[in-house]
Amino acid sequence: MSAGNAPALYERIRSDHSLTQELFRQALQDPSGTLSRICDLGSSWGLPVSRDEVKAHLASVDDADTKQWLLKARGGL
Repeated sequence: MSAGNAPALYERIRSDHSLTQELFRQALQDPSGTLSRICDLGSSWGLPVSRDEVKAHLASVDDADTKQWLLKARGGL
């Protein structure tokens, strides 16, 4: 499965430290809500992603800093 817009979306999220921290906090509290927030952000930035795209990208992420917060949400995906 192709990750579509997910790589560009995650790069944009990672470039905004405060947003990354917000999503990390959300991931710890509500993984499903974090997934929805990521999908909403993608749409608002013109980078729409589906839940399947997010899951595919999570499975392929190889960057330790990204995994630190993304994989916390994985249990709820």
